Amino acid sequence: MHPSSLFHTDANEVRAIIAHNPLATIAMNGPDGPIVAVVPVVWSEDETRLIGHIGRTNAFWTAAEGTTPSVTAVFRADDAYVSASAYPSKAEHGKVVPTWNYVGAEARGCLSFKTERNDIRASVAALSDQMEADRETPWAITDAPESYINKLSKAIVAFEIEVIALKGVRKLSQNKNETERAGVIADLTSRSGNGAAIAEAMRRDLS
Repeated sequence: MHPSSLFHTDANEVRAIIAHNPLATIAMNGPDGPIVAVVPVVWSEDETRLIGHIGRTNAFWTAAEGTTPSVTAVFRADDAYVSASAYPSKAEHGKVVPTWNYVGAEARGCLSFKTERNDIRASVAALSDQMEADRETPWAITDAPESYINKLSKAIVAFEIEVIALKGVRKLSQNKNETERAGVIADLTSRSGNGAAIAEAMRRDLS
C-alpha cells in the first residue's frame, strides 16, 4: 500500500473495496520462499473473517496443512496510468511526471483450513450466493446433484483468514490542485479501459 497517509482510507471503505473486488492475491511464507495464490474470498457475516476455498493440489494447502500461517491478501480495484500531458501545468513549466492512480486494499491475518464436508459446502455456498445475488435466476449449490457436489468437494478445502489489520488506498491525485485534477479527469475520460472508472472516482472526490 502507498506509504502516504494522504491516500489512505478508513476501515469501512476498505471492507467495501474487498466486497466489490473479491479476487484476492494471497501471499505467505512457505518452506522454500514466498507462496502466492489468486483466489476469491467473501466476508463472514460479522466482517471479521475472509472465507474461501482452494484446491488440495494448491501449494497453499500442501505447505500450510496443520498450521495457521500469517498471510497478506491484496485486492485490486480500478487503476489507470496518468500521463504528464494530462496536467495543464505541463504547458506552463513542464515540471510534471507521469504517475498511476489506483484503488486497492490489503488484509493481514491468520489462515486456517477446514476440511469437514459441511465447512467446504458452506464456503462454496457463501461465495456463490454473493456472486449470484444480482442475477435474475441465481444459481445455488442445491441446484447441482448432491452426489456431484460431494465428489467435487473432495478436491478442495475451505479456509478462513482471521483479519487482524486492514489497509486501503485511493490514490486519485489528491496531492494536486483542482485545476490539475480536472485535467487528469478530462484526459482519463477520453481514453478507453479503466480510465473512465478512475475519472468517475476522482469526480466524486471533487464534488
